Amino acid sequence: MDLEVDNYYHLYNRSNSRELLFKNQDNYLYFLRKFRNRFDGLLKVFAYCLMPTHFHFLIRVETQKTDVLKEQIGIQLSSYTKAINNAFDRNGSLFQQHTKAKLVTGNSQLVNLITYIHQNPVRAGVVDKLTAWPYSSYLDLAGYRAGSLVDRTHIEQIFGSKEEFIAFSERTTFSSSFIE
Repeated sequence: MDLEVDNYYHLYNRSNSRELLFKNQDNYLYFLRKFRNRFDGLLKVFAYCLMPTHFHFLIRVETQKTDVLKEQIGIQLSSYTKAINNAFDRNGSLFQQHTKAKLVTGNSQLVNLITYIHQNPVRAGVVDKLTAWPYSSYLDLAGYRAGSLVDRTHIEQIFGSKEEFIAFSERTTFSSSFIE
């Protein structure tokens, strides 16, 4: 995985064999809390969505020490796996071996990726509307929740208002091949 300071990346991974990564609400919240603590000062989060079998983050690298950041990504997944293994009497790896970090180039791709990430639960049929999924940053960026993990700066600069962000998010759709 190549990472460079000040660049934006779509960071994602999925479970092995479509096993549930997050078995209950506490698992989702634990993963996000660990993510926030582990990456403070190393990256900024602009969007995220945790799905039952995978996750997506739109991040910007904030550190010159990208080797440390890559190591911390591995530690995040490994420590989460250990916690799940202990809690649910399981063993073995939970995540696929390689976390992907795809470079995001340009504001158009950035905006589209934010929407793509947030639409995951609707596209998967888990919920019928964006506001119904509590494990994404959509509620924060749209002003329905006051979460502090995501940086709202770009949304405000690009869209000008929460209403414009909501309208774009609801009218734009992407297939799962968008990230391929």
